[in-house]
Amino acid sequence: MSIEYFKHIYFRLPVIVRLLISIFVVMTFFGVIIHLVEPSAFPSVFDGIWWAFITGATVGYGDFVPLTALGKVIAILLILSGGGLLTFYIMTLSAGTIQHEQDLSKGKVKFKGEDHIVIVGWNERTRQLVNMIETKDSKEEIVLIDRTLDHLPYQHYPIHFIHGDPSEDSTLIQANIQEAKSVILTADITKKERQADITTILAIVAIRGNNQHVSINAEVLSISQIENAIRAGANTIIRSNDFMSTLFYHELYHLKNTRPFETVLNVLNNQQFSHLALPEQLENSTFKNGIVFYLDKKELLFGFIRDDDWVINPPKDTTLNKGDILLTLTSW
Repeated sequence: MSIEYFKHIYFRLPVIVRLLISIFVVMTFFGVIIHLVEPSAFPSVFDGIWWAFITGATVGYGDFVPLTALGKVIAILLILSGGGLLTFYIMTLSAGTIQHEQDLSKGKVKFKGEDHIVIVGWNERTRQLVNMIETKDSKEEIVLIDRTLDHLPYQHYPIHFIHGDPSEDSTLIQANIQEAKSVILTADITKKERQADITTILAIVAIRGNNQHVSINAEVLSISQIENAIRAGANTIIRSNDFMSTLFYHELYHLKNTRPFETVLNVLNNQQFSHLALPEQLENSTFKNGIVFYLDKKELLFGFIRDDDWVINPPKDTTLNKGDILLTLTSW
């Protein structure tokens, strides 16, 4: 192996690895030398290497001590060289740890996990979403992508932050989108609705191009852009404007002593909706029988989907037909 080839390999190694190699070479060298100079005080090469590490680290157990003048000169040279190497190694290791923490907070560190949730956009909605996910499962891995945020302390929010544009492949690779199980895309409320939706659609295209199987849930503000988002590859469209408009409508015209918003919020916090194929035993049965059937399973039947028509709270004698999709509420 030529010197140039060795230098080509050595200087491409990480600093910590290079320091460790240098320390082992220096300590082994002094260990062999002291064994050759004072074989009576250092019976084996390993004893010499052990003494070199202990002396270089300024620990000084005193179990091996050079007795001759030449041996003491070697010890001085070891302290001057080896001690400096060990100190520099510790300083580099500490500085590297601090730098890694800073890079993590600034969104510069690649995520290497898998089966994680990717959230695009940092705002009050995603902040509350993270808290809800952490409450449900503290071991869930979450990766946040945001280009407007410059710093996100990992100690305050246990999520992996990636700073960048979600429509760029380099950012998605940093988030390890190939191994993600689901993606949440929130609309940028600082932009006009149409521009925010275009940005979301571009991100959907990029994500789908990097992962054909990941579940993409996207928030779209304009009705006219829903089809484009679906064409781009979104699995679920969150129409936040429609949802909020409906809530406002209920607040305006609800019955007295009713609180629609709090009711919906608590239902969604404590229950989940299910779409179930109609069981054979309920075919041609009444909706009332279906309610009783699912109550025994601790689920609440409140409607069904038939030919893309949503039938909510139908009359109790409504007949359930083969092919109906039942709508139920069940606890988390």
